[in-house]
This record gives sequence, structure tokens and C-alpha cells, in this order.
Amino acid sequence: MTVPILHRSSVLVLNRHWLAIDAITPMVAFGQLVTGSARALRISGDSIQPFDWEDWRGLEIPEGATTIGTPGGKVRVPTVLVLTRYAKVPLIRPVFGFRGLWERDQGRCQYTGRVLKPAEANIDHVLPRSRGGMDSWENCVLADRKVNTRKGSLTPEEAGLQLLTVPRVPKAVPATFRIRNAWEVEDWKHFL
Repeated sequence: MTVPILHRSSVLVLNRHWLAIDAITPMVAFGQLVTGSARALRISGDSIQPFDWEDWRGLEIPEGATTIGTPGGKVRVPTVLVLTRYAKVPLIRPVFGFRGLWERDQGRCQYTGRVLKPAEANIDHVLPRSRGGMDSWENCVLADRKVNTRKGSLTPEEAGLQLLTVPRVPKAVPATFRIRNAWEVEDWKHFL
């Protein structure tokens, strides 16, 4: 299934200091352009020029550029926006769950140290849920499915296992570190 162009996170957002902070959909990008919260960047080789909405919609559209139709004619979809007022670089944490635990534990079984494939891993509750253990960063680790099955409803000590690291809430990181160019947008390479 292909994702419609207006719903892909294919527009890079820069704060007013030109640091990458997010990736948004063209739909959201046009809203920010029209309200004046952001300016679109036209990138051609090493030349980078910011444009507000009025100027952007009047630009000549290069061959092969993605466009949308408007009542006033076609408008090029921007690939990069720079916010006019926002200066911060937000800090974000992984969301608790399998993916977040995978990132925190770096895809490694916290009992054996073995690097796992996603299909070989699952979430282990250090203090099993059957014994009052909670779904939390401090009580859950990534574990090899086989090891976790053997452990069952025992604590690591009872099962003869030892954790490699004490499970903790992961530190927040700048949003810039989490942006991935999934659509391989050429213009993003200037900023990531």
C-alpha cells in the first residue's frame, strides 16, 4: 500500500536557527506556510532561499517537482520549512513498548547479551505481572524468547539469571537525533 503524498512525513521542519526538529506531512506544512508560522525553502544545488506563502505559490515549478492543485493553480510541495519564531530543539523520549525497549536495550537480550532479531525478542517483566510487576521502564527488559519462556513467572534470581543492566527510563534526546529520511528526500541532506 502506498501512502498518499499529502499524508507522508516528507517535509523537514527547521527551527528559526535552521536546526532540524521534525518531519511533517505536506498538509501540515501548507497550514504553517499559509498562517505565516513558517517559510518554505527552495533548494537548488548550494543555493537555499526562504519564501513566504505568497511568493512560494507564485514560483515556477521545476520539472519533476511534486505539486498539489489549488483553486489558483498548481503549487509545489515544499521539502523543507523553516519556522519563523520557534527556536528550541525539543527533547523526546522513546514511547514505552516493544520498539522503545528495543531502542533502549539496543536489540540485545538483557540476560545473555546476545543481539536479537525482532522475531527472537519479547518483553520480559523482571518482577512478573503474576506477582505484581508493572508495565514500566524500570520493570521491563528486552529478552530472548527462549530465555523468557524458561524464566516464566520467576524472578531473575529464582531462575538463575542476572540482568546485564538495571532497567531505567531512557534519557530524552534532541528531536534531531530521531529524524529519519524514510522517503530519501534529497534536500534534507543539507540539514541532517
